[in-house]
Amino acid sequence: MGTVSMIAGESGDSKLKGKEGKAKGLPLTENAITVLERRYLKKDDNGKPIEKIEDMFHRVARTIAEADLKHDPEVDIKALEQEFFDMMTNLEFLPNSPTLMNAGRDLGQLAACFVLPIEDSMESIFESIKDTALIHKSGGGTGFDFSDLRPKNSLVGSTKGVSSGPISFMKVFDSATEAIKQGGTRRGANMGILRIDHPDIMDFIICKEDSVTLTNFNISVALTEDFMLAVEKGAKYDLIDPKTKKVVEQLDAKKVYDKIVNLAWTNGDPGLVFIDRMNRDNPTPKLGKIAATNPCGEQPLLPYEACNLGSINLVNMLSAGEIDYEKLGNTVKKAVHFLDNVIEANKYPIDKIAKMTRANRKIGLGVMGFADMLIRLGIPYNSTAGVETAEKVMKFIDDTSKEASQELAEKRGAFSNFKGSIYDTGKDAVKIRNATTSTIAPTGTISIIASCSSGVEPLFAISYVRNVMDNDELVEVNPIFEEMAKKEGFYSVDLMKKIAEKGGVHDITEVPKHIRDIFVTSHDITPEWHIKMQAAFQKYTDNAVSKTVNFCNSATKEDVEKAYMLAYKEGCKGITIYRDGSRDVQVLSIKKEAKEAPKHEVHVHPDEIIAPRKRPDVTFGKTEKVLTGCGSLFVTVNEDEDGICEMFTRMGKSGGCINSYSEAIGRLVSLSLRAGVKIESIIDQMRGVRCPVPLGIGKNAVLSCSDGIGRVLEHYIGKESGNGNGGIASAMAPDPTPLATAAMQAAAPTSKNDSSIDMGVCPECPECGHMIEFIEGCLTCRGCGYSKC
Repeated sequence: MGTVSMIAGESGDSKLKGKEGKAKGLPLTENAITVLERRYLKKDDNGKPIEKIEDMFHRVARTIAEADLKHDPEVDIKALEQEFFDMMTNLEFLPNSPTLMNAGRDLGQLAACFVLPIEDSMESIFESIKDTALIHKSGGGTGFDFSDLRPKNSLVGSTKGVSSGPISFMKVFDSATEAIKQGGTRRGANMGILRIDHPDIMDFIICKEDSVTLTNFNISVALTEDFMLAVEKGAKYDLIDPKTKKVVEQLDAKKVYDKIVNLAWTNGDPGLVFIDRMNRDNPTPKLGKIAATNPCGEQPLLPYEACNLGSINLVNMLSAGEIDYEKLGNTVKKAVHFLDNVIEANKYPIDKIAKMTRANRKIGLGVMGFADMLIRLGIPYNSTAGVETAEKVMKFIDDTSKEASQELAEKRGAFSNFKGSIYDTGKDAVKIRNATTSTIAPTGTISIIASCSSGVEPLFAISYVRNVMDNDELVEVNPIFEEMAKKEGFYSVDLMKKIAEKGGVHDITEVPKHIRDIFVTSHDITPEWHIKMQAAFQKYTDNAVSKTVNFCNSATKEDVEKAYMLAYKEGCKGITIYRDGSRDVQVLSIKKEAKEAPKHEVHVHPDEIIAPRKRPDVTFGKTEKVLTGCGSLFVTVNEDEDGICEMFTRMGKSGGCINSYSEAIGRLVSLSLRAGVKIESIIDQMRGVRCPVPLGIGKNAVLSCSDGIGRVLEHYIGKESGNGNGGIASAMAPDPTPLATAAMQAAAPTSKNDSSIDMGVCPECPECGHMIEFIEGCLTCRGCGYSKC
């Protein structure tokens, strides 16, 4: 949710006023305004906003309201626009990001979720790659089921060759996404699904084991009811060739299940989707089976379907300390009207998607601010009362959304594929406008705009510290917690900093127990309560629920196995887990206690110890700009009469640890150069180092900031063919001394696959230096809206 910021005891009030003034009285926090300015407002060619925040909301409200004209030429568009505008600016409901970004603009693509088919032919595969490019360019994410592709080494009849299998084609999609996402307003994201009975399932389960393969994919295994029964019985199950439909092998179900658990424990992938359950709730079974979901797994879709999503801010549905069901009901009905209009207003990237989406008219109304609502009600998230509240609220929303959809159907007609759907129960069947009405989707950036907790997740942290200019410590505090702390008289800046060191208040005795009980964070809550809450929302949700089940770092593989089985038993449609510290990008951003680094002695003969030569007063050189996954990196290489002697780096406008690391690299490289280390040795250590956010594909990919620096040094000495810029060649320095060599080896990563930045120590946004959270299956920065799913 929104945070109040203080520097060394300074009140956060003055910090907020300047930004709030830009929003003309709209109830927006500093972070909300920053996110809107950076990611949602129209911009000129130089990236400068050319519309105000209020104008953006009017643009969206007007565009969506005008869709009513198709059904009622006499409708009062101005009044409807104002209704939609008020609902959004009062932060009661917000649509998904593509709608806010693109409504009323030339692109006009308003949906977030798409599923594309992949049939077992080269034509189908590359047609889907083309369609993926168009969708990602427009700001959408894509899901695929690769289960129809024949397994690797299968005979290909047309060429008498052999198939390379589903995973090889996933890598083609991944590379295409890597190239496409550089030009879009949002990073492209994919979901790759493979059925548990596909012959290549074991290769699929381990395909992201190295954490550098398929970085633009989330992957999930589609588990069947038969497989889960085999797991429980300790039996074998069949692998079926999708081409011949014949059984080709049998595997021990429990061993396969354990392998999935082991890999999920290791790095969070693969997730699980219970595919038979998704088809049990398929509203249009005569059109085909559901086989895939969107990138975060909460939206099952048929091929060529899209779904338009939006979320109600539950904390703003309270009145006098209680849930205002009248206000909630009115908001639900307006939101359903809004989302149905989005289907008409949308400029779909592909004609087949336009036809299928308009024929089924699926919408996904969800929620955000649930954790905040519970806190205001005095109900712990991890409690029976919390779960019961979830069920009651979601049942009301789902029931009311169906009523609203039925009312729209009376005026506009049922969705085109109503006949044969689950709603077609005979001559007395009640018509409904939308095949589905409810989804619990990720709300990473729109919850920042609404200044509330994300989706149905608990709070991530109550207070945390981040470093800003001149080494000041900026304390970010949950505003509801600060309000209650001041009201009950236990607030102090020192206490807020103490809480930031812990991330929560679970064991801080200065905080009254009744406050500690309701201010629980994601890491205070056991996996069992996470799953119970997910299941409570799933019970009354048409589609599925985006939710992360958090585990502490010390959690065992048995703990993960129990959680997976509990999710199955509780009726969830899928599960995503995250064990703290298990991924290359560590996202827990509370302040860690410093640990003393291990001491390593380097034994060098005293005669071999040298000091780097003194830096000259005058140097000359060049500055090169390198685009990296963390932003624009500026690298300056200077030389004097003896050769290259120093290097400086600067990471665009970014702050925090990213710049401090790049500065440290520059200092170490400069020191090594003046100590006599060959520049080729330095380049060899820098090139090939990977980080979680590489940029580009193939030989031109910049794998990390370190890799980018190595490239600049290569350019400078003219080592890369076609990139020579003159400069001093390798004769400029003598062989390194043993001490200098030891220093370079100590500073270098242990292998070329290691990340140059340990995000476990540096959990900061690559764009703004703010903390990154792992919520709803995505990396999200609540400071600038950066996200990666």
